[in-house]
Amino acid sequence: MIAGAMPLAEVKPQERRRHQRVKVVLIGRYMLEDRREYPCKTIDISPGGVAIEGEIKGAIGERVVAYFTQIGRLEGSIARHLTNGFAIQMRLPVLKREKLADQLTWLVNRHALGLPEDRRHERIIPYSSRTTLKTTDGTEYPAKLLDISISGAAMTIDAAPPIGSLVTVGQTEAQVVRHFNGGIAVEFARLLPADTFNESAKL
Repeated sequence: MIAGAMPLAEVKPQERRRHQRVKVVLIGRYMLEDRREYPCKTIDISPGGVAIEGEIKGAIGERVVAYFTQIGRLEGSIARHLTNGFAIQMRLPVLKREKLADQLTWLVNRHALGLPEDRRHERIIPYSSRTTLKTTDGTEYPAKLLDISISGAAMTIDAAPPIGSLVTVGQTEAQVVRHFNGGIAVEFARLLPADTFNESAKL
């Protein structure tokens, strides 16, 4: 936990809301029981639940799996509907819950300190820069990696998928987060393994 950070509330089962919720906007996607995926973003989140903004609400009690670049996979059931989305109740194992609490503390502190999100991990220039980018409609584009980190990549490409759209870079699922002249930047759906990350890493 970063020095000076406000710790998240500890678990107290007798409380109706187990954890303090924090307002952090994370871009991701979610899958309902029909296995269809939809884009979403968080409204607020805690290690016990998350409220998301999404176009399809699903049924109360329905199982839902969500993926967010910064924190990975979350799973739970729909507890209630909101005007523009729904709230998910999660029952995480202790270790996963503690890890999520640490991740949220970092995200809150990063925002408070004004740290740039896309530079939170070291970036390197890969030995092999050629890759492909596939959009959700199955279209593939050749691309050239400029740099990569365990959380994302920048590349030149003759295409400009909309910011927030889901793509696949090589074999790695990602989301477009920025456009620049001649290319795009993406964040991966899951962090690359830090212990094997180097210039030879393949996406």
